Amino acid sequence: MEHIRCLIIGSGPAGYTAAIYASRANLNPVLYEGIQPGGQLTITDMVENFPGHPEEISGSELMDLMREQVDKFGVEVRQHICVKSDLSSAPYKFTFDDETEVEADAVIIATGASAKFLGLSDEKKYMGQGVSACATCDGFFYRKKVVAVVGGGDTACGEAMYLASLASKVYLIVRKPFLRASKILQDRVQNNPKIEILYETNTEGLYGADGVEGAHLVHRKGESDERHYDLPIDGFFLAIGHKPNSDVFKPWIETDETGYIITEGATPKTNIPGVFAAGDVADPLYRQAIVAAGSGCKAAMEAEKYLADLCQIKN
Repeated sequence: MEHIRCLIIGSGPAGYTAAIYASRANLNPVLYEGIQPGGQLTITDMVENFPGHPEEISGSELMDLMREQVDKFGVEVRQHICVKSDLSSAPYKFTFDDETEVEADAVIIATGASAKFLGLSDEKKYMGQGVSACATCDGFFYRKKVVAVVGGGDTACGEAMYLASLASKVYLIVRKPFLRASKILQDRVQNNPKIEILYETNTEGLYGADGVEGAHLVHRKGESDERHYDLPIDGFFLAIGHKPNSDVFKPWIETDETGYIITEGATPKTNIPGVFAAGDVADPLYRQAIVAAGSGCKAAMEAEKYLADLCQIKN
């Protein structure tokens, strides 16, 4: 079985930053990019709020630059997905989808969180062309335009409020006849003149020639008064939640009820010594590239300290 000193599972801003710092600390990291090399940012159209890039840059281009920097420091990058973990005792053991088995002294989990989708084929078709799962990332591009947000919880209401500060009109598409958000957010959304709530409404599809131009909606689906209609919009934002990519580690790592990895205070330390979590897999609140990058830095620095202490113990 191959032995790795510092194993990084997952890419994106957290994984790539961890790799850069770990390599500069001579930890000889090996990075497995996982299911989506570059992470969620690769499906973000344009990024304007990442420090050091005064001109807008596409999410995929930004991640290509991070990957280039990882390569510059000689990090070994592999493409496969972790399918099994054994964190019962150190060194920790992992199996990947090519049947490779490795063991590692220190591990940084940076597998991210995947946005939940409605399951419409049009979501993929228009991704980056009017469909987004991050209002904070992409809302700026819809100034004075008409957008729709799908969802009825805290996230959806928060996204609708944020977009209302930029867009000319925001439709909140809610499947149920009520909002599930906290009372204060409900009040803010209901009292915002730019937001119109479409209760008991489902999205059946999207349309547009070179991007989203509207949504096919159905009101009171399955009822006797079911009504189908088209809603002209410029942007379609999904806000029905995220799923942390933590399942393969759950038998060992403590998570919250949603699956986000629980870390100790402001550190990336998990309940397993030498195992650290960085990025969206441990962040249910911010989910921003710059925050993920910062957490990747912290994870690498903690891994360096852990390995130094481990070396002293062995000696």
